[in-house]
Amino acid sequence: MRGDQAAGLLALLELLLQPLLLLRLLSPAAALQPGELFPYGQFQGDQLLNEGDDESSAAVKLASPLRFYDAQFSYLYVGTNGIISTQDFPRETQYVDDGFPTDFPAIAPFLADIDTSQGRGRILYREDTGPKVLGLAARYVRAGFQRAAASDFTPTHAFLATWEKVGAYEEVRFGTPPSGELNTFQAVLASDESDTYALFLYPANGLQFFGTRPKEAYNVQLKLPARVGFCQGDTDDPKREGAYFSLTSTEQSVKNLYQHSNLGIPGVWAFHIGSASPLDNVRPAAVGGVLANARSAASLEQPFSHALALEASNKETCEHNHRQCSRHAFCTDYAMGFCCHCQSSFFGNGKHCLPAGAPLRVNGKVDGHLHVDRTPVTFTDVDLHAYIVSNDGRAYTAISHIPQPAAQALLPLTPIGGLFGWLFALEKPGWKNGFSFTGATFIHEMEVTFYPGKERVRITQTAEGLDPENYLNIKTNIQGQVPYIPANFTAHIAPYKELYHYSDSAVTSTSSRDYSLTSGAVNQMLSYHINQNITYQACRHAPPPLGMPVTQQLSVDRVFALYDDEERVLRFAVANQIGPAEEDSAPAPVNPCYDGTHMCDTTAQCHPRTGVDYTCTCASGYQGDGRSCVDVDECLENRCHPSATCYNTPGSFSCRCPPGYHGDGLQCTPDTTSGLTTCERQQRDAQAQHAYPGARVHIPQCDEQGHFLPLQCHGGTGFCWCVSPDGHEVPGTRTPPGSNPPHCGPPAPTQRAPTVCERWRESLLEHYGGAPRDDQYVPQCDNLGHFIPMQCHGKSDFCWCVDKDGREVEGTRSQTGVTPACIPTVAPPSVWPAPRPDVTPPSVGTFLIYAQGQQIGSLPLNGTRLQKDTAKTLLSLHGSIVVGIDYDCRERKVYWTDVAGRTISRASLEPGAEPETIITSGLISPEGLAIDHFRRTMYWTDSGLDKIERAKLDGSERKALFHTDLVNPRAIAVDPIQGNLYWTDWNREAPKIEMSSLDGENRRILVNHDIGLPNGLTFDPLSKLLCWADAGTKKLECTLPDGTGRRVIQNNLNYPFSIVSYADHFYHTDWRRDGVISVNRDSGQFTDEYLPEQRSHLYGITAVYPYCPAGRK
Repeated sequence: MRGDQAAGLLALLELLLQPLLLLRLLSPAAALQPGELFPYGQFQGDQLLNEGDDESSAAVKLASPLRFYDAQFSYLYVGTNGIISTQDFPRETQYVDDGFPTDFPAIAPFLADIDTSQGRGRILYREDTGPKVLGLAARYVRAGFQRAAASDFTPTHAFLATWEKVGAYEEVRFGTPPSGELNTFQAVLASDESDTYALFLYPANGLQFFGTRPKEAYNVQLKLPARVGFCQGDTDDPKREGAYFSLTSTEQSVKNLYQHSNLGIPGVWAFHIGSASPLDNVRPAAVGGVLANARSAASLEQPFSHALALEASNKETCEHNHRQCSRHAFCTDYAMGFCCHCQSSFFGNGKHCLPAGAPLRVNGKVDGHLHVDRTPVTFTDVDLHAYIVSNDGRAYTAISHIPQPAAQALLPLTPIGGLFGWLFALEKPGWKNGFSFTGATFIHEMEVTFYPGKERVRITQTAEGLDPENYLNIKTNIQGQVPYIPANFTAHIAPYKELYHYSDSAVTSTSSRDYSLTSGAVNQMLSYHINQNITYQACRHAPPPLGMPVTQQLSVDRVFALYDDEERVLRFAVANQIGPAEEDSAPAPVNPCYDGTHMCDTTAQCHPRTGVDYTCTCASGYQGDGRSCVDVDECLENRCHPSATCYNTPGSFSCRCPPGYHGDGLQCTPDTTSGLTTCERQQRDAQAQHAYPGARVHIPQCDEQGHFLPLQCHGGTGFCWCVSPDGHEVPGTRTPPGSNPPHCGPPAPTQRAPTVCERWRESLLEHYGGAPRDDQYVPQCDNLGHFIPMQCHGKSDFCWCVDKDGREVEGTRSQTGVTPACIPTVAPPSVWPAPRPDVTPPSVGTFLIYAQGQQIGSLPLNGTRLQKDTAKTLLSLHGSIVVGIDYDCRERKVYWTDVAGRTISRASLEPGAEPETIITSGLISPEGLAIDHFRRTMYWTDSGLDKIERAKLDGSERKALFHTDLVNPRAIAVDPIQGNLYWTDWNREAPKIEMSSLDGENRRILVNHDIGLPNGLTFDPLSKLLCWADAGTKKLECTLPDGTGRRVIQNNLNYPFSIVSYADHFYHTDWRRDGVISVNRDSGQFTDEYLPEQRSHLYGITAVYPYCPAGRK
């Protein structure tokens, strides 16, 4: 297309879209969504404000001056605390906790004590003269000020500032995680030569906190509402206060920011803030009704009147119906009623919302009566399960125990599982999958006609909501006739596209599909015609979003259908993408988020950027870097009512009130229908169940006052256990029948004497007057009074390791922001009853063994792939902290160091084998360990003694090899063939990797530059390379044994601790992920990851071979 034709087309589109945009702005509409903010991000040219509690940008010189009130300004400043000014800010204590007016010019979309330290959000800003931003700003302003001169407002430049997921300032308290309440909002200042308008934007769910506590009285339960508005600042006349305009004064008025609007779109606000003409004060927009005259305090206490004119006298409102919305939705009132809208990071129809990017599951039952050719087949209540990887649109469906003739005949009917593909399809930008319309209650009906035989079958799928674990419940009924397919034939369906037509509360689709049946050289082509109809209940009170699609196209590929005769399971798999109807054309580069080729975790959401760039964010209920996400155990956050029981599920949780209470689990209220206590109510309910034959329920025993007896015993089984005053079983107290019951009396009142750490902490706090400054050191103690292994100086990055007595470990003090790798020296208390300390050997073959504090785990390998499903605990060692670990392949024994017990031990990999301690004295902090199976010798490092020693494998002939020029020796590796010994020293002042002969001769430094925290070291017997994992540089590097040929394998590690090589892979433990990560030696790519269910730091790792290799770690 020629340039003039393209320009004409763009102009025509602008004319066509203008009325629609105006209609969107003028009519009551759905709340502003996060994706409807003005474009922002560093790829848009934004600058990033430094992290911190009270940061200010450098002066931003504007291309053209900006008018604010009656003056012109050429510079702007952006501050952390939700504010923009025309001059640099004073210290926050001079304004952040005070009301309006300020004594300096202020444009405040959300003035509060905000803190972006530790990565809690980011603040971006830029000046923009692009047509996209200026055009959108102009349309907002023209719609909001239709009766003024702004009707033809055409800005020449705009200034944008965005606060994305920023948190409130909080005092740091050990053991208490920061609040998850984060705010997102945006300010846009649009100007031409004579006027400036401000737009404040608050997307749905963008405001999660509404005020902050003043620092000077943080411990007082007082929260100041955020201030929103404008201040002229001090004037030349000291007797005259500068003009100001305040929009908020209470918490409710702050909440109204995203629930109401002066433009007709909840969350969008417009103001005239500067002009060459006289402007006494800021003037707000007034769509649909004139606001009160601008004054010094225009409050948001009451909703604006423009939406009230159409209100029906009997309309349902959010005030009384908000519980109909999902707990992950917000409720919005419209002229004729209310509607529910899912929060950001969730999707659905508002009444049912699911976390975006998280895996989804479907459970259901299938009934059917079919004629397979002429043979009748009936099945009832067979199970259906589906699993959906929502961030790439894959849907897997399995139906079990359908009789073989029917299951084989249903192979071509991929639409049975295709429904879930449409519901949860990967969305192209601006398009919505089915669940966003239907939610979890709908009816899907389809009629399929097969050709050439014209057999016809009807399938009805009824969705019945979400269960407490967010599984979609669905019933499927299949009736009719299907062609017979012989057992030895397989069905193949080519990728296809089908159009879906959308109308009010209904979706229809009509298409034809080819499939082939193959068996050996036989290949038969057949087809069927399918009509689909989906009905659901839509909320009609909200106007349809701008550009609501009438037709969408579902693109389906990787279609798979299989019947497993042994398992009797019919399986379907499809990959789905929803977007616009489009004709086939030359392929254009597609962002990986849109075609499912991204590398985000299956529990993460993919966010497209420019071109083929993208970012990954873990779905709600998961945490991680987006490429790897793990479930958050919400039950640890005490979200349920204290009387309720919390059940953690992948990506979510549920709460259930106990017997004798009613409620949703988040709130539980005792039943008040009788005067019974909780114990008496449970006793009554259990006695009622006990009346049924075969019931073996426990009947609680209560005392005369109706309280639970401390000792409870089951009358049917003979088990006994202790309970707390609220009737909950005390873990570890259950005894079997025939044994002595546990002692359940109250423990003798004792008070632990303060420890050295606690006494020192109390003394310093008293010296500091109870409130230490940020730069003053206060000892950090755990809940048992022990020194935490890593101590830090106030709120600085200066941290160091300490021993059990609180003494600093030399050479561990950090200054670069990389925290030292401190190992605890005091084991946590045992949890009784403790597992037996004997070996549970893994299956034969090659496997990894790793140290995880009080246990040693095994992780089998299939080739080089991690067999995560068969991982298990090899050895439980309560009271220990296992760090170094290695394996003797000749006698099949594992050896380890224990920094809590200050010992070195071993155990045979035979069933029931028990540990044997072989070094019991002369150790302080034994860490790295290496076995030479040729010479029957072991080598170890001791970072407490700054020493490297060796001994025979039975502990005899012990000898110190090195005790000088060592500060923090950690990893150690041996090359038994060449007779070389290698070790690392992570001395923060001078880290290095050294080597010597196995007798301690010819000691020399191999590497001492461009390394930071060399925690892990391994000698690869295949490639003859010495390789190390560095937690400071984040690199995995290798070199030849003489120090030459150094190369980087991977430069984006997290926090590696130990590493081992096997075949063409490296496997390392990681303290950020608390797992085992595999890296391909040749490509440097991460290939897999194993995260144990019990999350804690992993230490040493080694490989166990079924044979003795030529060289060992």
